[in-house]
Amino acid sequence: MKRRSSSTIPFGYKLMEDGVHLEEIEDELKALNKIVPLVKNKVLSLREGAMWIEYDTGRSISHTGLRKIADRYE
Repeated sequence: MKRRSSSTIPFGYKLMEDGVHLEEIEDELKALNKIVPLVKNKVLSLREGAMWIEYDTGRSISHTGLRKIADRYE
């Protein structure tokens, strides 16, 4: 469980009923962990990665949102 730190709910999380904490969404985080390394290694473009994540999870993410996540990914 993660504490909310901004008004934006990050991809892979949902706001809990208390309105303060975030709950992980396992399927979305697994999709990110699968796609981000491919984007960083230039196997997929950011747009291709974003489309794949939306297809896999049903939740949309922009290519710029994916880039921000990839930049923070270790």
